[in-house]
Amino acid sequence: MDAEHPAPAVLTAWRHRPAALLAAGAALFVAALVATGYGLRAWAAATGTGGGWADWAWAPLALALAVQTGLYLAERPVRATPAQQRALDRLDVAVLVPLYNEDPGYLRTALHSLLTQTRPPQSAHVVDDGSTTGYADLRTEWLAAAARAGVRATWQRQPNRGKRAAQVAAAAHCPGADVLVTVDSDAHLDPHALHELLQPLADPKVQAVAGVVLAHNNRHGLISRITDLWYVTNQLVDRSALSPLGAVMVCSGSLAAYRADLLTDHREQYLGETFAGRPVTFSDDSLLTFYALRRGRVVQQPSAVVFSVMPENLGHHLRQYLRWMRGSTIRSLWRVRYLPLGHPALLAQVLRWYQHLAATATAALLLTHTWRTGTALPPALLAVPPLIVAGQTLRYLTVRRSDQPARSQLATWALTPLAAAWSWTVLRPLRWYAALTCLRTGWGTRQHGPEVALAPAAARR
Repeated sequence: MDAEHPAPAVLTAWRHRPAALLAAGAALFVAALVATGYGLRAWAAATGTGGGWADWAWAPLALALAVQTGLYLAERPVRATPAQQRALDRLDVAVLVPLYNEDPGYLRTALHSLLTQTRPPQSAHVVDDGSTTGYADLRTEWLAAAARAGVRATWQRQPNRGKRAAQVAAAAHCPGADVLVTVDSDAHLDPHALHELLQPLADPKVQAVAGVVLAHNNRHGLISRITDLWYVTNQLVDRSALSPLGAVMVCSGSLAAYRADLLTDHREQYLGETFAGRPVTFSDDSLLTFYALRRGRVVQQPSAVVFSVMPENLGHHLRQYLRWMRGSTIRSLWRVRYLPLGHPALLAQVLRWYQHLAATATAALLLTHTWRTGTALPPALLAVPPLIVAGQTLRYLTVRRSDQPARSQLATWALTPLAAAWSWTVLRPLRWYAALTCLRTGWGTRQHGPEVALAPAAARR
């Protein structure tokens, strides 16, 4: 940002939709349907149980999968009209950056990316929530660079009170803002990220917009590669399917935009959320999204991209996932309890519960009956999960990024079987464990300093 500290490299990403990928995804989906029908009938004939119950169990899941596939394939970036764009350009946009024990290297790249936006924010506000890491030099550097860029910037430090308190403190510095953009302290924004993120807000019914998160460190080991594959696929399948309905359930904290009054109107509830009498200190992103869903539409803008840091070691990965799933459990109960009957997000939540329970119960019944009768599952049935997962993870290949050659992206996608096995054998049981232990509402990471550090460029190959 100055002569002593050269500007970090700019990261960019873009979407492409080659016909070959679409055709391959459709072929895998059809193959999964055919294999399921054939496999269930073959298994029922071999065990003498008949095929009626199998059709009954599979048909709703197949229909839900078909609808989801159609919806996520229909998602397109929102584009404002010229008149709408002029209105968007007049919006006062403030960026909130809560900071706690972040690696200085990643923090610096994140802050620099805010100043290289094609649509810069009017202001940006960093709140250090009692970090044990020192940032004095970076603070001075950042404030000077923001002043040169014409962005009003603040940086304050407060005793450790949690991410929500840091966001609220940051918002206090921009009471006139129309839009609050939340970013994490490791979030490296694509240069067009803010411009793209604001596009859906041209529709007054849209209350919040989610960006697409890629792993900044996706080539720093097997854990980061699998996490990138799993996380990107989840966004481009699950969230992309919910977006046309205006029912995205979680806007990731790495990059999200909210109407400013969402936070100001719910300030006390946001800071004081409890579950079973215990304060909730995580799942802040999904709570803001929940407020937005109660007011209107929540969408994903697939062209608004941010690069965030993912865990690189097993312990960090499992702690993060456990925290996410505990938060997801609490938030799912809130949606069912407080969203209006017939709300798309409520229906999607109930369907999600059904899918998890039905898939788990069906697998358990098949395996139990197989064990009791000694009848092996037909190969066609065993092929179904890999076919579905492979078709969905093809979405990962629709994102191209400036720091990753095509061969590296293909190498990550080739980990699909391993990622699927990890999800079924480790993450799925961990999800159920998280649901059973959701009363443990502590944060669980960065308590003793940064867990991931920015590596030299030569290491990312």
